[in-house]
Amino acid sequence: MQTSNKKTNFRWVIVTLLFYSTTIVYFDRVILGILAPFITEEIGWSEQEYGYVVFAFQLTYAIGPLFIGYVIDRLGTRWGFSLAVIVWAFFSLSHAAARSWLGFAIARLGLGIGQSANFPASIKTVAEWFPQKERAYATGVFNGGSNIGQVAAPLLIPVVLYFFTSWRYVFVLSLVLSAVWLVLWLIFFKSPRESRFVNDAEREYIRSDSGDLEKVKVPWKKLVKYRQTWVVALGKLFADPVWYFYLFWGAKFLNARFGVELKGLALPLIVIYVLAWGGGMAGGAVSSFLLKKGKSPNFARKITMVGTALLVLPVMIVPFVDSLPVCVGLIALAAAAHNSWSANIFTIASDLFPKKIVGSVIGFSTTVSSIAAMGTALLIGYALNESGVDGYVFPFVIAAFGYLVGILVIHLLSPGMKPVSINK
Repeated sequence: MQTSNKKTNFRWVIVTLLFYSTTIVYFDRVILGILAPFITEEIGWSEQEYGYVVFAFQLTYAIGPLFIGYVIDRLGTRWGFSLAVIVWAFFSLSHAAARSWLGFAIARLGLGIGQSANFPASIKTVAEWFPQKERAYATGVFNGGSNIGQVAAPLLIPVVLYFFTSWRYVFVLSLVLSAVWLVLWLIFFKSPRESRFVNDAEREYIRSDSGDLEKVKVPWKKLVKYRQTWVVALGKLFADPVWYFYLFWGAKFLNARFGVELKGLALPLIVIYVLAWGGGMAGGAVSSFLLKKGKSPNFARKITMVGTALLVLPVMIVPFVDSLPVCVGLIALAAAAHNSWSANIFTIASDLFPKKIVGSVIGFSTTVSSIAAMGTALLIGYALNESGVDGYVFPFVIAAFGYLVGILVIHLLSPGMKPVSINK
């Protein structure tokens, strides 16, 4: 253990590892949408069958958090997260063996189980490693991996196809990325108290405005009775299905609407997801700045989320715009606003709950939002199967207004954003 008086900053190394894992998670998710034209030619799946494949992922991504958060809380972040990555790496590789839409659905079922741990584990890690005033910004930084993963996919996939000719090797690359992360995680991650890379000054800083270090156990049936649990859950419910729409159908929309092929997808997706990453960091930075200026967490989080909800509104006109650059710009603005929202809703969980149960709260909330996303996946698949490109109108209109409804519901549920009091 380091004891120098000069504060170390190893907590940012930990955030870098969370950023890396989130990059892998979203690389795994988006590659299916990008490869869909190649896979369609080979196995001949319909839009509805593609919707079933997306539904399969959402199903286990919804079920996983019911026990993943508990597993992480019991095993600890180090080993719980490691186990989850091993699971998702195996099932990501299994996509390469799929020969029908059903094979892809089975692979996505396993992928959803493993990847359902990423955000509960990451939010719990941020709560363990950062004081309250830095958590929103740290969350925005690691959540940026969701955008980099989606930028990396259209850049790396053509390279893999050039050297190996088959799309199946893209999933081998995913396995390699996960294996490298696992080695780094096991080398560098321990709790701040146990880490040899952290000195006493940084440990004291981490605890500087945190009074929730005690270990508490709350049964799931009790957790769902707290109003604060539903603040987080509904905050995700109104936003996550929108994000999955961009994630699983964004590239397909550009292909269907403007005929953008794989080589042409790189630039539009880079613009969308780099700006989305900036939005996540900006949203976290704004609420953190307001906290440092003496504003309450209630004010700082909500005013930032209201602003982001307003920025999403123009995305409703995307299906009616004939200009590719304008469409990309509007989707990029909405994606940036979404990440700002996510940075704050994740941080609200650590504002409202003791660190020991943050993983369980995020897990339950992810289940709620994923159930909603399951329904939207089937509806979008059906709409596109029946109406073709015109089927995109309804999803974009719903995407525009979901966040405003969400912040209204959050405020009605918790006007003062009062932290939960756990009776031990």
